[in-house]
Amino acid sequence: MFLIIIIVFTFVYIANSIKIIRQYEKGLIETLGKYTSTKNSGANIVIPIFQKMIRVDMRERVIDVPPQSVITKDNVSVVVDAVIYFQVTDPVKVVYNIENFAFAALKLAQTNLRNVIGDMELDSTLTSREKINTQLRTVMDEATDKWGVKVTRVEIQKIDPPKDITEAMSKQMKAEREKRANILEAEGLRQAAILKAEGAKRAVILEAEAVKEKQILEATGKAEAIKRVTDAEKFKIEVIYNAIHEGKPTSDLIAIKYLEALSNVANGQATKIFMPLETSSIAASIGGIAELFKDNTKNIKAVDKNE
Repeated sequence: MFLIIIIVFTFVYIANSIKIIRQYEKGLIETLGKYTSTKNSGANIVIPIFQKMIRVDMRERVIDVPPQSVITKDNVSVVVDAVIYFQVTDPVKVVYNIENFAFAALKLAQTNLRNVIGDMELDSTLTSREKINTQLRTVMDEATDKWGVKVTRVEIQKIDPPKDITEAMSKQMKAEREKRANILEAEGLRQAAILKAEGAKRAVILEAEAVKEKQILEATGKAEAIKRVTDAEKFKIEVIYNAIHEGKPTSDLIAIKYLEALSNVANGQATKIFMPLETSSIAASIGGIAELFKDNTKNIKAVDKNE
């Protein structure tokens, strides 16, 4: 019987001396009430009665900060709700330097939340959540460092201003949206007018360029026609000139032809005044013809007397 008691006692003793520590835990060993070592995950031997093991969870955890009323710098009361994410970095400090870390972190977050938002106006509070998160995390991380805890993030879940402030802000946002809509509409009308004017201007320019090109082409055609006519007249005059010189006409014949041409030109009812360019040579030719007629007249009279 005594042997059975010894065996049972030995079995219970050995069973209590084997401690299984999980992957996410650390084990703090106290020998006769004094911290002696830290055990890692796995199976560890602890001497019952003389030693005690305290398990510390090393996973990242979250603390929900209950909604609380905070007064901003411009004396507006807002309700703020936040959460804190933290992770134990030193299991010895978190056990021996602070009695209840979760409660202490909660009160620390509430106090610093009032301090941070109390230094900001309502508009800044609503639009600067990232700034609030950063300031809270920095302050809390410095305070919890001696507790062996790292505050990884602080997130503001919501900031609720009073109902009358919310209604006023809603009206302001509505007015701002209508203002932007009117500005965009006016800008659209202005752009449309500018594009329409640009189109009309471009049309006028293209029309003017078309008229210009047409006039240039017409002028070029007329110039080409005049040139060809001039060339033809020059060729005709050259041919007549060559023909006249080849025929070797006398000045008397040229004068007679000139007078015939003047006679043809003078036909008609209109009054015409002719100013020949080479008056002296024409007068000399006409004088020669007159002398010729005089000589012929004298010869005719002499023949009549002889008869």
